[in-house]
Amino acid sequence: MEAKRIALDAMGGDHAPEALLRGALRACSDSLDEPLASERILLVGDSERIERGLAELGGNPGFEVRHASQVVEMHDPPAAALRTKRDSSIAVAVGSVAAGEAGAVVSMGNTGALVAAATRGLGTLAGIKRPGIAVTFRLGGAPLTLLDMGANIAPKPEHLVQYGLMGASYARVCLGCEKPKVGLLNIGEEESKGTDLLKEAGALFRRTNLDFVGNVEGNVLFHGVADVVVMDGFTGNVVLKLLEGFSGFMLGNVLGELKSHGVEWGGDVLSSVKKKIDYAEYGGALLLGVDGAVVVGHGRSDEVAVANALSLAAHDLDAGVNESIVRRVAQAPQDTAESPGGAAT
Repeated sequence: MEAKRIALDAMGGDHAPEALLRGALRACSDSLDEPLASERILLVGDSERIERGLAELGGNPGFEVRHASQVVEMHDPPAAALRTKRDSSIAVAVGSVAAGEAGAVVSMGNTGALVAAATRGLGTLAGIKRPGIAVTFRLGGAPLTLLDMGANIAPKPEHLVQYGLMGASYARVCLGCEKPKVGLLNIGEEESKGTDLLKEAGALFRRTNLDFVGNVEGNVLFHGVADVVVMDGFTGNVVLKLLEGFSGFMLGNVLGELKSHGVEWGGDVLSSVKKKIDYAEYGGALLLGVDGAVVVGHGRSDEVAVANALSLAAHDLDAGVNESIVRRVAQAPQDTAESPGGAAT
């Protein structure tokens, strides 16, 4: 059971611990198509607050509780927090995976601290140089996986190629895409476009055994051109925040216009659209490339988002994503490990 257990940072996020506890209970409820067994969830944080919170919500259905005396706040500098808060809920949750007491960790807390703790505490998978954050959108048609969404803001070309390998592995084993098409986000389709980083990465991609479709422009991201689109972490984080903000803004404007024209049922009609763009429905993002399943949740997560994040972690574990990544990287041509300009460092 330990390998399938999910350590949930019960103190991370804007609405901790109540939203985390409600989310854990929801993840195990019969209201979900695939509820989790309560024994699979390990709650990490202030044990007194957790037990009191569970009692107020009807009792503990079988969760194990692990005490952590400290919390990494959202405003804490990640590196300093990990040095000074060694008994934080993030550190203890990651430590439980490192010790083999759990196979996954989920946190809605400080993203930088979680990425740093997971990278240092769990190490990277065999052959992987840097982990990347992957987000999958289901806006209609085939799912689209984007990475990196912020873990590595200054990658090398070979890092981007490994993101493509990891994203393709995830799309195949978890999303049912037999031969994922992989693209590289750029300002034009031509091979000559973009920064030196993107040009060198494109050259490396063309030497892999991936189904590489070349450069992909932002205006066709959701047109089915690719199943996986790779970018540097700085660009990825901007893209993610822009999509989150603009989609909500546009939907609000549409609903407002409908209401101004006397259409009171617009919200009901567009509920399926709202569900597709609501971050809560996605649960979180996977940190691919570390030796364990790690889900990075949104700080504003409510109980729905928490439950979906736990389901995402369970799906990752049960599908064997990391094992698939290791096999895929081992099968990649060795000359993709270095850029055309010289050896990777």
